[in-house]
Amino acid sequence: MNAAEPLKVPAALQTPTKRVGPGWIAAVVIVHIGINVGFFAPIQVLLGLHAEQLDASQKNAILSLVTGVGAAVSLVANPLFGALSDRSTSKFGRRIPWVFFGTICAALALLLMSTSQTVSTLVIGWALMQAAGNAALAAIFAAIPDKVPVEQRGMVGGLVALGQTCGSLIGAVIGMVAASNLVFGYAIVATAVAICSIPFVLMRQDVPLPKGALEAVKPLEFVRSFWINPVKHADFGWAWLTRFLLYLGCQLCLVYLLFFLQDAIKHPEPAQGVLVLTAIYAFCVIFSSVISGKLSDKDGKRKKYVIISSVIVAAAAGVLATATSFATAIVAAVLLGIGFGAYLAVDFALLTQVLPNADSRGKDLGMINIANSLPQVVAPLIAWLAVSWFGGYPTLFLCSVVISLLGAVLVRQIKSVP
Repeated sequence: MNAAEPLKVPAALQTPTKRVGPGWIAAVVIVHIGINVGFFAPIQVLLGLHAEQLDASQKNAILSLVTGVGAAVSLVANPLFGALSDRSTSKFGRRIPWVFFGTICAALALLLMSTSQTVSTLVIGWALMQAAGNAALAAIFAAIPDKVPVEQRGMVGGLVALGQTCGSLIGAVIGMVAASNLVFGYAIVATAVAICSIPFVLMRQDVPLPKGALEAVKPLEFVRSFWINPVKHADFGWAWLTRFLLYLGCQLCLVYLLFFLQDAIKHPEPAQGVLVLTAIYAFCVIFSSVISGKLSDKDGKRKKYVIISSVIVAAAAGVLATATSFATAIVAAVLLGIGFGAYLAVDFALLTQVLPNADSRGKDLGMINIANSLPQVVAPLIAWLAVSWFGGYPTLFLCSVVISLLGAVLVRQIKSVP
């Protein structure tokens, strides 16, 4: 090679310019549906019933232990497997092997859980499910900036949000239908997780990374790579923080919803009320995410949509803070779904535009996903303090208002995206 000749960037690391077709998009959405069925059917129904079967007197403690260990695993697994997929040199591409083996191993973990007769086996099974599911999730997320041009990412992000929401709803339905037969329920979920990866795998549209394209990394350097300097990469840092704040604001509206309906609204059937509000919220998320994603692609201005959606989430929390009837709670569910759905689509597109390096998209998006998961740990503590010690449910929802508005203000600090 001539010394003056520039080094050629491998196709796998180039910024995509060719629009992706509906078949590839549908395959990506289907993978998200399957993975989220695998996560939410157990979380919403199966794990709780399983814990009760193991020891009814300790069901809350068992459920907290299982979900807590799973959450801890997910915080590590997502960026770790994202980083490993970044460096994969399989002839099938960087992401396909992780999606395939991740979903297969997740299905096997669910089958292991179906036969669990002890708490320790259930904990191990759910930890394996979280590890494998997050391996597939990290890879399929990274496939989007690998393949989708910037001007199409809002629309694709909206459809991915639709897939996530549909997956959670289908998971809830499976959990309810199979509540009387846990083995059958786990088997259905395992089958859904595995089957939903097939279209993406068979399309073979992942671009392989040539061997030697990336320098070999020593173990210590690999560990250090997970630290992304928020000063050097300020836009990435602000994007991470604002995503954490918005997810936390939304989570604060949901974490004690059952108890809120029971204690504050005095709903005669609070569990049924949660199902109604969740369905309304999910429908609005689906509608809003698709529409807002397309709009942000059209004018290319992501931040204004993120700001507006954050303000709508704050408004939903404000309605809950003053709610005295179930009808008011329905209004809040509509606002929360519209706001959070718009946010999911547009913020994902924004995030893909502030990733530090093309050769570490999987790892960097994995670090972003910590901002999604961490609020699930933080929100219950804030909720307990607010409700038990600092004024009750109005204080809880006012905390959500403040946090959501703070996220709306800080997103303006992102400079590289209009």
